[in-house]
Amino acid sequence: MDWTSAQLRSLVELTRRGTITAVAEALGYTPGGVSQQITALEKATGMQLLRRVGRRVELTDAGMTLALHAERILTTEAEAVEALERTRNEVSGTLRVGLFATAAAEILPPALRQVRETHPGVTVRSRDMDVDEVYDAVAGGSVDLALGLDYPDVPIPRDPSLRVRELSRERFSLAVPTGAMSGRSGRSGRSDQSGGSGQSGRSGQPGGSGRQKVSLADTRDLGWILPSVGSYYGRAVLTACRRAGFEPQVLHEVTDTAATLALVEAGVGVSVVTDLMLRLRPSCLDVLDLRETMERHIVVVYRSFAEHRPTVAALVDVLRTSAGRRPPGGRQQSGNTLLTR
Repeated sequence: MDWTSAQLRSLVELTRRGTITAVAEALGYTPGGVSQQITALEKATGMQLLRRVGRRVELTDAGMTLALHAERILTTEAEAVEALERTRNEVSGTLRVGLFATAAAEILPPALRQVRETHPGVTVRSRDMDVDEVYDAVAGGSVDLALGLDYPDVPIPRDPSLRVRELSRERFSLAVPTGAMSGRSGRSGRSDQSGGSGQSGRSGQPGGSGRQKVSLADTRDLGWILPSVGSYYGRAVLTACRRAGFEPQVLHEVTDTAATLALVEAGVGVSVVTDLMLRLRPSCLDVLDLRETMERHIVVVYRSFAEHRPTVAALVDVLRTSAGRRPPGGRQQSGNTLLTR
């Protein structure tokens, strides 16, 4: 059959995502481009692979059959690429990397500098994507590996075809408008003061800071700024608040971290933050230590069979080294108000 890997990948992604638009977003094409790929497959096979049902499309029996085999073909192709790479005397090749906004700003740049120095033959092409979609993107082969997030309270389901390696842990603090918690701590009966620097290390263990230490329950009558509860992040925060005995009042549903910090600074609500998140936008707000332990894990995800692919192994090693060197803080403190830089 005269078909291409890109055409087969479009078909496979359609079985995963259900719509032409979603496939286009996942693969970086236009919806028209995806339709052209499927049309070309139909010409190559001489069979109808899709049919329209109202405004939607669905795969025919022939389309489902080809999609099943296409996934195997793409896996075999990727394994062949890995085997060819192992025959080289040097690590070289192109890697497609998926990542979320915070990783694009803080994690990938130093890693790329190190890759240029230690593996000049490796070319990295990155794509920004929704953090909850990076696992599917790796499983579907639209990227070779990805940086993602995992939450102990709401762990992302593990696909046996994927490897998930932890790079670092971050402990959440509470971001509130300047002075918003003055005179409020202790309402839950659990607030106190802590001592030390307040910065969280790579292991996610808090340092102490002399900053006010509060419980999530102290915010029960304050408005919150959170992502959708349909996201893993939103569900993780909701789970932690419910464990603390209250339902957060979500006034603003926001995904972007910089926008969240801006809203907190404007005095319209509170949110949880990590040191890495705080570095995304210079802000003037109060950051308070939480009595509850609430963490997120920064992870790198890649397909199991690619574990020994030289380029993948090299970038994973660089990311782990870079995460180990990344400073845990990056904030300047003046009283309770933190100026992020």
